[in-house]
Amino acid sequence: MTGQVRTVDGRVAGRRGQATRQKLLDCLSEMLSSSPYRDVKVIDVARKAGTSPATFYQYFPDVEGAVLEIAEQMAAEGAALTQLLEGRSWVGKAGWQTAQELVEGFLEFWRKNDAILRVVDLGAAEGDKRFYKIRMKILNSVNNSLTDSVTELQAKGKVDKDVNPAAMAGSLVAMLAAVASHQKGFQTWGVKQAELKPNLALLVYLGVTGKKPTK
Repeated sequence: MTGQVRTVDGRVAGRRGQATRQKLLDCLSEMLSSSPYRDVKVIDVARKAGTSPATFYQYFPDVEGAVLEIAEQMAAEGAALTQLLEGRSWVGKAGWQTAQELVEGFLEFWRKNDAILRVVDLGAAEGDKRFYKIRMKILNSVNNSLTDSVTELQAKGKVDKDVNPAAMAGSLVAMLAAVASHQKGFQTWGVKQAELKPNLALLVYLGVTGKKPTK
């Protein structure tokens, strides 16, 4: 952890305090993977971290405050998703590879952060603007890059002029997010992960380019 970390009352936490704070966050993250968000209590997080509720309250006002901190850290990592599209080609075999790697990276990010993303989605759906902003920060990392990709192809005459780049990109990102959050559900439909990825990549490629991929 780098930079100054402050306690709830504004004091700068030392190295030991920062380590304790991070341990509380790590324990909370682990608990969210097996317990409903609203069932997690401060005393349980503190006990799992080997400390006291009083120590927890030195760093976070409540469980929700700690959850938001975890979500912000995750959103910062999610910004790296844009690297899956920066400087990448959507033409020919290279374009098909771009679509595949985007899908792979997006699904992997969702699997890795499944527990906290479920909480973020719940908060956003309930109208909590804090969670909504975090969700949009993650999705914008891909949405903006996809919009630029469609716009560039359109300028070169490779995409129909009637296509709205922002609308197309937004639709594709919403599809990716919905599929990513429902990965386990596909198994109940008899769809294996190895089968899901190429079909999802096909939809992304068709949406961006309007053409079938060159494989």
